[in-house]
Amino acid sequence: MRTASALFRFVATMVAVGVTLGGCGQYPSSSAPDADSSGAPLTANQLGSVPAVGAGGAVAAGSPAKTRIGPDVDPAGLPAGSVYRNPANGRDEVILNGTSNTAVLIGDSQSEPSYGWPRQGLAAAGYKVFFCGRGGTGFVASNGTTGNFIDALQRGDWKLPYGTPPLVVIEGGGNDAGRGASDAQIVANADRLIASIQQRYPAARLLMVGTLARGAQYGGGRRTEVDALLGRIANRHGLTFVSAGDWLTRYDLTGSMADGVHLNKQGHAALGVIFGQRLEWLELTYRANGTASHPSR
Repeated sequence: MRTASALFRFVATMVAVGVTLGGCGQYPSSSAPDADSSGAPLTANQLGSVPAVGAGGAVAAGSPAKTRIGPDVDPAGLPAGSVYRNPANGRDEVILNGTSNTAVLIGDSQSEPSYGWPRQGLAAAGYKVFFCGRGGTGFVASNGTTGNFIDALQRGDWKLPYGTPPLVVIEGGGNDAGRGASDAQIVANADRLIASIQQRYPAARLLMVGTLARGAQYGGGRRTEVDALLGRIANRHGLTFVSAGDWLTRYDLTGSMADGVHLNKQGHAALGVIFGQRLEWLELTYRANGTASHPSR
């Protein structure tokens, strides 16, 4: 018995130290100090090649873990940031200090900075934020090191948190618009991503946020078109959708751009307030008992 107890402690320790920096997973809060534009993400990479433990389709599988984590390991006893091979689904997942008020944010360079407007809006709505994604990515677009949203999830470029967050937000589309992704490609990959997220978190609310752009009459072009396409995809899946396809002109933010695509910090702050208000209107703010249930609008 003493030998088994010592082995358990060794395995748990090996899991706890199996986390390196890189990839994504900004936690715990979108209101963290602005160390740099990308923050300090949590992930586990450079891991070994042991088969997944337990049953379940690996739709969102992470990298194989070095240490085989058996059913005797209690994830509640692992430190935050550890990577845990969930025996229920065979996936590597990140341990958090609770998920009851955590929003999982999947996104691109609009969401990646610690001061990004999606993070600020979610923080204003009462959430901690766990970020998955990278600048330069999208439903189809990849940045050369991190795959597009669904490919990155499947191959473990980033990992979802263990537990059940009340809200998952998918933001993107700008890089798909800029790199010529077709409607068919965007639809196919968005459908795959939505199915994977709903499989992993069946009790969570899923919110899609469209492509930040100027309005169609102000030269929004393909970015505004992709925003509208994402709205149709969300509607087909019965998901709540927030359109951002004319926000730059609607809210007079074209003068708050750092470049032709990204807002400066003041612009992010202004749009964060607007996004937070939209979450409140949709009754998606965090409550002590989770997000309020409300039909999609």
